[in-house]
Amino acid sequence: MTTKPILVTGAAGHVGANVLHRLVADGHRVRALLREGETDESVRVLEEAGVDVERAVGDLRAPETLRPAFADCRAIIHVASMVSTIDGTPEHRRTIYETNVIGTRHLLREAKAAGVERTVVTSSFSAVGYDLDDPSIPADETFAFYPFHRAMPYERSKVLQEQEVLKAVVNGQDALILTSTAVVGGHDYFPSRMGRTLARFANGKLNAYVPGGFEFVAARDIADGHVRALEKGRAGQKYVIATQFMTLDDIFDIFEELTGQPRPALRLQPEVMLPIAEVMSAFMTRFRPKAPQLLTPGAIRRLKLRRHADTSKARSELGFQPSSIEKAFAEAYAFHHGRGAITNPKAKAPPAEAIAAVTAKPAATPAPGATPIHA
Repeated sequence: MTTKPILVTGAAGHVGANVLHRLVADGHRVRALLREGETDESVRVLEEAGVDVERAVGDLRAPETLRPAFADCRAIIHVASMVSTIDGTPEHRRTIYETNVIGTRHLLREAKAAGVERTVVTSSFSAVGYDLDDPSIPADETFAFYPFHRAMPYERSKVLQEQEVLKAVVNGQDALILTSTAVVGGHDYFPSRMGRTLARFANGKLNAYVPGGFEFVAARDIADGHVRALEKGRAGQKYVIATQFMTLDDIFDIFEELTGQPRPALRLQPEVMLPIAEVMSAFMTRFRPKAPQLLTPGAIRRLKLRRHADTSKARSELGFQPSSIEKAFAEAYAFHHGRGAITNPKAKAPPAEAIAAVTAKPAATPAPGATPIHA
């Protein structure tokens, strides 16, 4: 293990953790960028398996803290992002902008200054446009974001983030964009919105839902997409990675089979739920700003669009092949069950195959310089 490390930002998050574990499994020397005081369970799990992962501490909004972390890196996979489905307060929106847009600008500039060979930046399907007359038509990388519909601050920030990547490429930097859809699978430590939904379903605490659909990606697929983009992607290009379109009714069919629990009795139409969610989100933002919001107006609007993804470019240029979304949901259930998030004694045990998949330990490999790097 004498090669230069690959640095992963956002290694504590769902996508970043899966990318981190995939790179380690492939035998790469890996460095994880974490914020001061950030929970690093993904790194801890690897270390408990006997795998040394270098830790670097830095903040995207403070470029001087990134320089020690970027020193001698071969490549960067930039996954870190502030994800949100609420409009939030002015302070909330500014934090999204400074983290996702200005933070990416800082990262790209410091990466270039450090001589990093290639940077892969993770974007969102929310930054991909859609057919205004029929949003369900599969959208590929050529669909431009429509700027005049009501979009969440997060969605707008990802569009601006992609512009930072393209500006860097124009200035001679080797960088590209890897677009993720909604992720399902293991190594979901925070957990994600889907992880919380699955746990609430299994525990019988999900009282209602809104029909609709979205494009989902298995955690193993989005990690594979990042590795393929790093190895085969073209600079300045964008690649959409997705596994399968699913409606919430399709998902709850899988949840019922996995957990043995019934779906919520209340199936509320978006037209009914959206104004209620608007009022509740505004109330929560003002009086309980730190409390998580599950069924937000932004989430309902996205489900209502029933957007599909066209992954032809990733298939032809990167060799990407989607896996099974059913297995991804089973692995997500096994992961959250194993962490104690499923407290309902009536919930079924996860499939043995899924348990084995999420508890598999990568082979221990020595990684020189595993001492934490601080700015």
